[in-house]
Amino acid sequence: MGRQIRERVLRCTGIPVGVGIASTKTLAKLANHTAKRLQAQTGGVVNITDPVKRDWVLRNTDVCEVWGVGRKMKLHLDAMGIKSAMDLAKADPWTLRKKFSVVIEKTARELAGTSCLELDEPDPPKQEICCSRMFGKRLTDLPPIKEAVATYMMRASEKLRAQNALCKKVRVCIRTGMFNPQEAKYANGVVVDMPYPTDDVRLLTKAVVDALDRIFRPGFNYSKAEVMLLNLCQPGEYTDDLFAVSQPTDATQVMTVLDQINERWGRGTLRSASVPTNPDWGMRREMMSQSYTTKLDQLWSVACK
Repeated sequence: MGRQIRERVLRCTGIPVGVGIASTKTLAKLANHTAKRLQAQTGGVVNITDPVKRDWVLRNTDVCEVWGVGRKMKLHLDAMGIKSAMDLAKADPWTLRKKFSVVIEKTARELAGTSCLELDEPDPPKQEICCSRMFGKRLTDLPPIKEAVATYMMRASEKLRAQNALCKKVRVCIRTGMFNPQEAKYANGVVVDMPYPTDDVRLLTKAVVDALDRIFRPGFNYSKAEVMLLNLCQPGEYTDDLFAVSQPTDATQVMTVLDQINERWGRGTLRSASVPTNPDWGMRREMMSQSYTTKLDQLWSVACK
């Protein structure tokens, strides 16, 4: 299976990779490192689930090549007589934790075969979510700026619901270009308190679009807008007032259906009415590099004469 994975990645992307197979994350990374280091002998795939093979790799790997150790830590481990990955695997974990850190302790336990690390450590929920873009051209009127802000809020609210969070405050900012000495400069922003913690894009969009009336000043060439979701919390984490209004159940259901449709048919299939499809203020992407390895319609075309 490891060889099939390696061959498929090479065939589809042209990128040679190494495959390491082991019982823990750290051992698998060590096996992967060995597969690349001894590619001629291993063919790019190393399986060390067998204790004999595992011990051979540990004995023949310098401790600084272990994932999570590094060269600076090697100097301290050398002073303790720990020179190879095998030495680290046999070291007392509690001594390592007391002298260094829990990270080194977990590394030693993983090398000894005790799994301490998840394959993918989950990212903690974000405390703030921001969506900011430069306009494709300078804007002088309020309506297109409101369209842009509504578009940015659509994307920010998608990120909010993706981490199953609610927003208590929103901030919207607009500014002109700051580097052209011929242009008048202006920047301003405002924070709006939501009536209740919410992930409803309709309510969030109305809050930031209405707030633009308070900070927009005519006579300036605006180049950028930004929306930021603040005071994020998980459902049930906040203590509500007994008589406070909370997000209606039907609003939550509408947002769920919105995300399901966009996930199935593509982003922007269903959107707020204030979000245009092809705005003339959109970012300029004429010089953007093509996705040669991830999109079939953007593959290189070669003409032979």
